[in-house]
Amino acid sequence: MRGRWFRPTLTTIMALAVGACVWGLAGAKAPETSRGPAGWQKGKGWGWVWGPNDEVGSLNAMTDASRAAALSLVKKGEVFDLGLTYSRQSYKWPGHSPGEILTFRSPDGIDRMKDKDAPPAEANPAKVLWHSAAMFISDNVATQIDGLAHITAGNDYHWYNGFKEADWGGDWGPRKCDATTIPPIVARGVLIDVAAFKKVDALPAHTVIGKADLEAALAWEGVKLEPGDVVLVRTGTARFWGEDGADHAKIAEHDSAGVDLAGTKWLVEEQGAIMVGSDTSGYEVSPPPDPAQGNIPVHRYLLVDQGVHIGEFHNLEGLSKAKAYTFCYTAMTNKIKGTAAGFALRPIAMR
Repeated sequence: MRGRWFRPTLTTIMALAVGACVWGLAGAKAPETSRGPAGWQKGKGWGWVWGPNDEVGSLNAMTDASRAAALSLVKKGEVFDLGLTYSRQSYKWPGHSPGEILTFRSPDGIDRMKDKDAPPAEANPAKVLWHSAAMFISDNVATQIDGLAHITAGNDYHWYNGFKEADWGGDWGPRKCDATTIPPIVARGVLIDVAAFKKVDALPAHTVIGKADLEAALAWEGVKLEPGDVVLVRTGTARFWGEDGADHAKIAEHDSAGVDLAGTKWLVEEQGAIMVGSDTSGYEVSPPPDPAQGNIPVHRYLLVDQGVHIGEFHNLEGLSKAKAYTFCYTAMTNKIKGTAAGFALRPIAMR
């Protein structure tokens, strides 16, 4: 059969071969586009675009250049502590275990009980001893960042990138996408202060924050989002945390306010957020305004479908008071293998 045959040049063949090799590498990154950071498409968001073995998700989009740009926002050297203090009394979401901090070694106990680890008295005339504690603690308490294995979906219990419980679960935590895979985060941060915009100390329980609310609050602040931002939404809930979150009733009164699925899709798909978060235990509004969306639909969308991490219980009160709407956001999670979230963290904002 006769026809027109495509006869590529040697240069074309080499280019195709190189491209195939790059995309064939495990965990290969999506190419840069003119529409935003690597891996992001306007109208679509992120998704499973980083290769079959990827465990990082949208945070892959951070580069040396993007981190340098975020750090360049720091002009005053002003630091805002976004971490909430955790104790055994602290409020938590009901689906997570409580924590206990127990004295494991104390100076008095070591000395009185002649602990076997204590140095001999003749070798320690100054009685230099120590404190240490044993902790029994949930991996989802206080200021935290959800890992991509935190939420599963479907009968196969799959999470981000198609990792399945039967293949990658275990008695000592998930073996793919645990909190150790969350890289150090250095990015432009944006506060969307919905509570201040609405002129309330804190949003009432079950308040739905939709796309229109986010847009209106940003316009009030005079801020525009940029692809690659970490977006933090303030409800005002953290103002009731106090010393260590012991007033459970007052926190719970506001903790269920949050962003709905449509508003979150707008942040991710239209604005290019690489991480979203808030000052509540779950970021999303509870219960979902549309029961047909099922259980915690925003968590599923972000963690499973989009590979976008969620920051929870961030203390945004200082940023709100200072009207610091844009800043350099930095966070590093605890590298404890098998944990589903980076917990009891101390992220900071700088400007």
